Amino acid sequence: MKNLVENINSLIADFQKDASLQVESGNKAAGTRARKTSLAIEKALKEFRKASIEAAK
Repeated sequence: MKNLVENINSLIADFQKDASLQVESGNKAAGTRARKTSLAIEKALKEFRKASIEAAK
């Protein structure tokens, strides 16, 4: 579970970096990376939810 949280934090940091590059300087490649990372964040959060439910049982 700890590794999963660290992975989510890392993905969020990557997303923030790429999203701000797209917004501030119009970097289209950074926008593509941010969208890809957002999908990875979604998957990781679903895994976290499953693990959290199992841990609560």
